[in-house]
Amino acid sequence: MDFLRPATLTDALAAKAEHPDAVPVAGGTDVLVELNFDRRRPPALLDLTGVAELAEWAPDGDVLRIGAGVPYSRIIGELGSRLPGLALASRTVGSPQIRNRGTVGGNLGSASPAGDAHPPLLASDAVVEVASIRGARQIPITEFFTGVKRNALAPDELITAFRVAPADGPQQFAKVGTRNAMVIAVCSFAIALHPSRCAVGTGVGSAAPTPRRAPAAEEFLAGELPWGSRRRLSDAVTRRFGELVASAAAPIDDVRGTADYRRHALSVMARRTLTWVWQEHCEGGWPACA
Repeated sequence: MDFLRPATLTDALAAKAEHPDAVPVAGGTDVLVELNFDRRRPPALLDLTGVAELAEWAPDGDVLRIGAGVPYSRIIGELGSRLPGLALASRTVGSPQIRNRGTVGGNLGSASPAGDAHPPLLASDAVVEVASIRGARQIPITEFFTGVKRNALAPDELITAFRVAPADGPQQFAKVGTRNAMVIAVCSFAIALHPSRCAVGTGVGSAAPTPRRAPAAEEFLAGELPWGSRRRLSDAVTRRFGELVASAAAPIDDVRGTADYRRHALSVMARRTLTWVWQEHCEGGWPACA
């Protein structure tokens, strides 16, 4: 197995073009586990930890451009107030040591249905930035996941960053696992309110072949929320929202849980997170749509 360690993004893209079968390694928290258990034996590893450009983030117009190599610990510490949903999800990833190494870019590259970063990115309409020696392109997060652990990257492309707008309303994330910490999600859910445009974003994880949104639930809730008031939500609204989120899933039975349990858990998480974000909306004075 060859080991490639470029020092710049230009070198990394050239190496990927020359070795399209090389597996990128950022934090290594997914790839090295597969190597240790002999589940994967690629012809080459492309170590990206020395590429400084990938470990930077900065505002870019109305959005934040966050390098693929920025670890979860920095998402929490440096971006928690701007991306609260993603920060909440990042806090559930592994142990502190894993959060210091693991990256959102690596999570996207693995494209696991259970990836913790995926639901909040979906709820926030993130865009994945990828590049090759042929140039760069941007892929909407809703088009990025193409199957179980498959994504829209071409063989010679690398994920360079993701782009997401700072929160313009309350966000929440919830996850169910077989224990309280350091666990793969049985299922997960994220919600983001966008009061300025009376819109709702959702993200469902570990309950379908790919992470996905719940568009019917979003449309229903956007029309039912009393955006300009602080009125308590009715039980009928929260219950229907939970039902629509659960119906958007396509779960299976596996060693972590049954399909029926996942649907039930998603419904419960949707109701709870909706209650939390609406309470925050009422208390926080977010600008409401006209």
